[in-house]
Amino acid sequence: MSDAFVGANLKSTNDGLKWAKAGPDVIPAWVADMDLPTAPAVIEALHRRAAGDLGYPSWLEQPTGGPLAEAFAGRMAARYGWSPDPALVRPFSDINQALQVLLHVWTEPGDTVAVHTPAYHPFLGTLESMRRPLRPIQARPDGDSWRFEVPDLAGCKVLLLVNPHNPTGRVFTREELAELAELAERHDLMVIADEIHADLVYGPERHIPFATILPARTVTLTSATKAFNLGGIRCSVAHVSAPGVLKALDAQPPFLFGSPSVLGVEATVAAWRHGDAWLDETRALLDRNRRTIAARLPEEVTYRIPQATYLAWLDYGRTGMAEVLEEKAKVLLSDGAAFGPGGETYVRLNFATTEPVLDELLRRIAKTEL
Repeated sequence: MSDAFVGANLKSTNDGLKWAKAGPDVIPAWVADMDLPTAPAVIEALHRRAAGDLGYPSWLEQPTGGPLAEAFAGRMAARYGWSPDPALVRPFSDINQALQVLLHVWTEPGDTVAVHTPAYHPFLGTLESMRRPLRPIQARPDGDSWRFEVPDLAGCKVLLLVNPHNPTGRVFTREELAELAELAERHDLMVIADEIHADLVYGPERHIPFATILPARTVTLTSATKAFNLGGIRCSVAHVSAPGVLKALDAQPPFLFGSPSVLGVEATVAAWRHGDAWLDETRALLDRNRRTIAARLPEEVTYRIPQATYLAWLDYGRTGMAEVLEEKAKVLLSDGAAFGPGGETYVRLNFATTEPVLDELLRRIAKTEL
């Protein structure tokens, strides 16, 4: 497969940000979007809605977003044995918006937020722009996985828990979550649990919603956008089981933060209720891809196979490798330095693509002299 063919083949059908940012003949594997077709159930739901009523939806004046809350609750019960109250669900456009709103209503500039690092870089950007200091919970290599060194959390206001973790792909154990719950109680922390990658966990690991351990202090954030490749749909939910946070949130003007569109809700409900056959096939492909990477990387690159997500966290042992690989290998990856403490010598590779494209991407990496 020639370099030009790969780029032309995918760019003919992918016109989003992921491919638009890539230069000529560059394979992008940076932002967390898939190169895969949309789930048929989602397409069918959007076609039905577009051909029908695009006026104000019947659920518009419901604070939970109506069918969105019911679909969320049903999915959590079916997949994770958790029965959240749909009345505690609040809709948002995406996880970043939800995080910023929660920090706005619950914290003040100067309040410290504990985060497992390296961390999803838009979250770090949010903390910086909102002037909420970061308290890192640093990842350390631990055999073929990772452990997190929890510092003294005294003085923190919030624990931002990303589980499964981005960028390492680590899935937290029940013991680890119980330890964090104990610390949250001890230090009077509100816990914002970003669980957007929960549907992308590989066996034998298992996702455990944090709200099943410490509901009175937890706000759970999630969306269908990662598992079902719907980033442009702009729809997410917050399940606010912490009573004080719910009261503070509902005290805001009802339309101040906006809401998802009818198409966003339609796509999300369809994905959560009818998309699992597509998801099973997709996760099987991703499982093969994460193992293919382990077999094909140069020996000098350290890679711990992720327990979840479609993101490979690769350690080259020196800084600036994303720029080098884009120039020499013609592959566009995320620079690990953007992910904060501990990411300086890493790059993040998105392997949610077809096997031929991943094969070409790995071929380019392997043949590049550094």
